[in-house]
Amino acid sequence: MILILITVLFLTGYSALIMYYWLSWKKIKPFTANASTGQTTLSVIIPARNEANNIAALLHGLMAQTYPAHLLEIIVVNDHSTDNTAAIVQNNFPQVTLLSLTNDGINSYKKKAIEIGIAHATGKLIVCTDADCLVQPNWLQTIEQCYRQTNAAFIVAPVVFSSKGSLVEVFQQMDFMVLQGITGASVTQGVHAMCNGANLAYERSVFYEVNGFAGIDNIASGDDMLLMHKIAQLHPQRISYVPAAEAIVSTAAMPDWKSFFNQRIRWASKAKYYEDKKIFGVLVWVYITNCLFLVWPLLAFISGNHFYLIGWLFIWVAKTLVELPFYAAMARFFKQQHTIKYFFFFQPLHVLYTVLAGFMGAFGKYEWKGRQVK
Repeated sequence: MILILITVLFLTGYSALIMYYWLSWKKIKPFTANASTGQTTLSVIIPARNEANNIAALLHGLMAQTYPAHLLEIIVVNDHSTDNTAAIVQNNFPQVTLLSLTNDGINSYKKKAIEIGIAHATGKLIVCTDADCLVQPNWLQTIEQCYRQTNAAFIVAPVVFSSKGSLVEVFQQMDFMVLQGITGASVTQGVHAMCNGANLAYERSVFYEVNGFAGIDNIASGDDMLLMHKIAQLHPQRISYVPAAEAIVSTAAMPDWKSFFNQRIRWASKAKYYEDKKIFGVLVWVYITNCLFLVWPLLAFISGNHFYLIGWLFIWVAKTLVELPFYAAMARFFKQQHTIKYFFFFQPLHVLYTVLAGFMGAFGKYEWKGRQVK
């Protein structure tokens, strides 16, 4: 009876949270850039480590932007690459500024690379993406117009995982679309909970106003969310989300389960550094809810009592029904409606990875770009 009451309590709270995200997402009005000429100087900062297979595609996409070339600069910061990433940039893209990260023995190479890029930048608005991303022709035009219309100090934009159809890639794609929906919903509601470093922008002056990454520079991850939270403390009304299809940046899903877990552990590791205890409280509530999903089948196995198995099935169905409308809305936004049919069957896998990644993110280490960090 105690287990039933605890499960109902946490599942009810979790359901209310998902409904909040879904209803908040539904209220977002789509943003479409018009044909007006850009007016803001932009600096695109790209940290790159061993991205020889990807960097050219991104830079070609940036060369093809509809944004006025005289207002745009592109800066690649080579992070100790051991392949020919730097040579590809230097030999094929003379319009691009190539810098090299010389610091070693630090815990946050990406933050340091971004910091160096910003120090050399001249643009009023810093736009960040990753070297393994692909962008659409109107990407910068859309972000810049959102900036001018909202007077944002920090702009969050959508990201989607591309997939070749393998189980691990489809699973990541589906999971990440939910995270992106939470991102859009929370930012537009003023919660400022999430963002992704593959697609964001902020004023260069504001970066220095909050003293950049100072105070979070010892953390390997967090060049996106932790910086957003610093800026939100000073400018809580100037955090904006771009709900535009043309602003979507795509990046390849992790190719295998090991790299996928490494990525998610890295993301989860930022949670303990959130200063907003409400956000941390929500994460704990979600984590306990997922743990309870695993408790029921474990008790069924230990006791041999089918009651626990029936209870587990009930939670499985209830959780799916609660989440499905929100997921369907995100699948439509990212034009991935064909994935909806997999949603029910991926629930146990999603719960298992959430519990493991959350635990390892809090207490373990992970590998990032060939480095062991914490």
